[in-house]
Amino acid sequence: MPLVLLDGSTVRDFVKDEQAFQEAMKSCFQEMDLNEDGSLSRAELRTAFERMSLLECSLGFPISQTPAQLNALYDPVFEKFDTDHSGNVDFNEFCTQMSEILLAIVDALGSSPTTLEWMICVIWEGGIKDEDHANEKDNKNQNSK
Repeated sequence: MPLVLLDGSTVRDFVKDEQAFQEAMKSCFQEMDLNEDGSLSRAELRTAFERMSLLECSLGFPISQTPAQLNALYDPVFEKFDTDHSGNVDFNEFCTQMSEILLAIVDALGSSPTTLEWMICVIWEGGIKDEDHANEKDNKNQNSK
């Protein structure tokens, strides 16, 4: 991947471009929607975040935590995404929260440039589109036939 530098205004413009933003989020959403029902369950959202290891790490190093401690980390994240409290996250809820997350990252970075590679890692490339996930989804599709 070529090195691409982003600054806050570039990311803000991307989030404001509803069509481009929704196309990018649609791809992420579909990758997370393992059963392809058009919504994300608590388990699907947790699986995606676990693959990114954002909540279980401190400064990039894994932290050993009990299942109860992990639930305490992930449950509030799911509740934040599930704004209508339906028990699932639909595409609109997902887009709203991802927009807020991206804009919060931009606010934290200020005017400092960052690389596209870093933004992708923060948001999704932490394993969600890896070979294991593709195989997992393919196996699930073959088993349902």
